[in-house]
Amino acid sequence: MKNLAGLIPIAFMFASAMSTGAELRDTGAIDEYLDQAVANTKIPGLVALVVDADETLYSRAVGIRNAARNEAMTEDTIFRIASMTKPVATTAIMMLVEDGKLGLDDTIASYIPEFAERRVVTAFDAERSNWTTRPATTEATIRHLISHSSGLSYGFASEIIHAIGENFPGQSEDTPLLYDPGAGWSYSGGIAVVGGVAERIEGRGFDTILRERIFAPLGMRETSFIVPLSEHGRVATTHQLEDGALVETPNPNDIRSPVSGDGGLHSTAADYARFIQFILNGGVASDGQQLLSEEAVRELGRNQLGDVLVNLQDEPMPELARAFPLGAGRDGFGLGFQVTGEHDEATVRSPGSMSWAGIFNTEFWIDPARGIGGVLLMQYLPFYDADAIETLQGFEQRVYERLD
Repeated sequence: MKNLAGLIPIAFMFASAMSTGAELRDTGAIDEYLDQAVANTKIPGLVALVVDADETLYSRAVGIRNAARNEAMTEDTIFRIASMTKPVATTAIMMLVEDGKLGLDDTIASYIPEFAERRVVTAFDAERSNWTTRPATTEATIRHLISHSSGLSYGFASEIIHAIGENFPGQSEDTPLLYDPGAGWSYSGGIAVVGGVAERIEGRGFDTILRERIFAPLGMRETSFIVPLSEHGRVATTHQLEDGALVETPNPNDIRSPVSGDGGLHSTAADYARFIQFILNGGVASDGQQLLSEEAVRELGRNQLGDVLVNLQDEPMPELARAFPLGAGRDGFGLGFQVTGEHDEATVRSPGSMSWAGIFNTEFWIDPARGIGGVLLMQYLPFYDADAIETLQGFEQRVYERLD
């Protein structure tokens, strides 16, 4: 095994999650909360699910999945899970690390020379859209890229990169970094870059890598970049907030996304729950096959940032995304997963919990210390809309209050 030495223990043992089955009592109160959340907000519909390492503890669909057709949301609805792709992708990348085909501390420039000798922004004039740069003091590594600490950023999450990107559209090798690799945290598409490296190493598309290494062995039969025509009727439509009201976008005749490590998957709550259970079981599939070592799973959920904390991102495109994430100023970040830090009793997730989200307001969390994970899937913009976040927090709170 490469690049897993010196692991720092985190606040859970997978064995305890596997040996203690969780139970939820009085789930009617959770039903009532979710019903009211959809009835009293702009949220068109949602699917909520809670699992332990072996079983589904709670599942419910509320609202509509296609307003134009007046179709009700169902538990088997297919969602665009967007950046919930990232943790799945980093898990596949970790499998390549265990195979000795890739190293977490390899420089990305050793695979993609265009990433060598990157420059870092030192000053930025927003009014004139001018900036100055200097050479980076360190080279970005695979670890930096998949923990969002490389200095790269999405334009929708950074005022600076949003402005600079208008000058360098599509030219990622020319866009400067926000900071020296390892010195900060900013949400980026770095996992897509590493996904491209994985394709070169394996000599096949990243969709095939995910299917063979994760989807097939975990039984995730409804997770893919392309939705078969026969299943189009189960796909939720997306909505966009415009002038205070949600406007529905009909589903296209061809429902597919570009293959990428940073987004694009379609999935159901139940299918994604199989991935959550795989993590809760320390890399063991439901058939008992050890697909990833427990040590490697721990590394996925270990904070990679050192003294750096996840920070609140900018919102230069508020119609697409509000400032995010929850836990900014407190949490760390692992390999594709946000990692819950030490906190007060008001935060219900245990320290060391793993989570992330997708831009259409899809969310998941994994709490190995309590042996549970949850999924809450919606399908509208902007990301981190107040109603979506309040509903997520209310759902989580009620789950933990009723957890035995």
